[in-house]
Amino acid sequence: MSDLSSLALPHIAKLHAYTPGLQPTESGWVKLNTNESPYPPSPRVAEALHGAIGEDAASLRLYPSPTSAALRAAVAKLHGLQPENVCVGNGSDDILNLLIRAFCTHEATAGFTLPSYSLYPVLVGIQDGRTEVIEFDRSMRLPLERIASSRAHVFFLTSPNAPTGVGFTNAEITRALASFRGLLVVDEAYAPFARENAVELLARHPNLVVVRTLSKAYALAGIRVGYALAHPEIIDLLDRVRDSYNVNRLSQVAAVAAIEDQAHHAAIVAKIKTTRDEYVAAFGQARGWFTYPTQANFIFTEPKNARGESGPAVAKSAYNFLFAHKVLVRHFPSHALTAPFLRISVGTDAEMRVLAETLDAWLKAPNAQPL
Repeated sequence: MSDLSSLALPHIAKLHAYTPGLQPTESGWVKLNTNESPYPPSPRVAEALHGAIGEDAASLRLYPSPTSAALRAAVAKLHGLQPENVCVGNGSDDILNLLIRAFCTHEATAGFTLPSYSLYPVLVGIQDGRTEVIEFDRSMRLPLERIASSRAHVFFLTSPNAPTGVGFTNAEITRALASFRGLLVVDEAYAPFARENAVELLARHPNLVVVRTLSKAYALAGIRVGYALAHPEIIDLLDRVRDSYNVNRLSQVAAVAAIEDQAHHAAIVAKIKTTRDEYVAAFGQARGWFTYPTQANFIFTEPKNARGESGPAVAKSAYNFLFAHKVLVRHFPSHALTAPFLRISVGTDAEMRVLAETLDAWLKAPNAQPL
């Protein structure tokens, strides 16, 4: 066969896959590009994994709990809910995929704001569905009226927003829920770093789904665990389209151990927030760069060169200089709102000092000047 791609479904042949942040394989990089935790998970995670594997790893010959029963119970207890309010996935991306699978077709559209998590349109494209996009302006004020009047069957709202870090209040989300007739999915990947979250709204709004991940605040990006909190009827629908053994045995064990160590979790979140707020002030006040008031574990800032100029070319120049000096951040040039900015994951204090020093060197470099 000369063209195997011709065998694919037409919408798959045209699909553009999600582009994740760079994952360097060699040492020496300061990695501030994928919003991972700069600190390790709870020590209880390693202890639990060693216990689960045992001396001969015999337990690994067995399938995991198909419903992630112990993990659902731990999540439910954490949030003051019941296990039937919880669906566990192979990362929150798996949960998002299940929601698209259950609620989106070409006729039943999926909505989301722009900018937001760029996986949403990819998942809709895989489903051969249609999207309804509501754009933010630079103010990042939530377009409540447009969301409320949306005809989408399911609407994804990232709060705090990615990549800006702007968080939306429960009052705003409640106003949207009061009028929106579809399923509102509040994607709370960064909620542990925010001032409030939407979990308390679940009791009053059966068309609300809250999605969480253990990748960020629990420092478990490598084990791929996320979950949905929702009305039992919605959870039942997600379970119908979920792969039978979608979360492996060791991931379930590690996640339970991490969730049960809330003291470690709170300490790490507090440490990251302290560093974050220090550098928001450093960029915004000391450097005079416009920086969004982030409620996440990253900073979205608009760099200025030595002449005080900003814009997409300036942001790209800063990104290239950092990359050349083995400091990884993210640049999103494909949208007018995001193109002048850099998204910087909050690292350790030492990593953030390297970042600041490298940006100082960029300001003195010839390529920091306008072309």
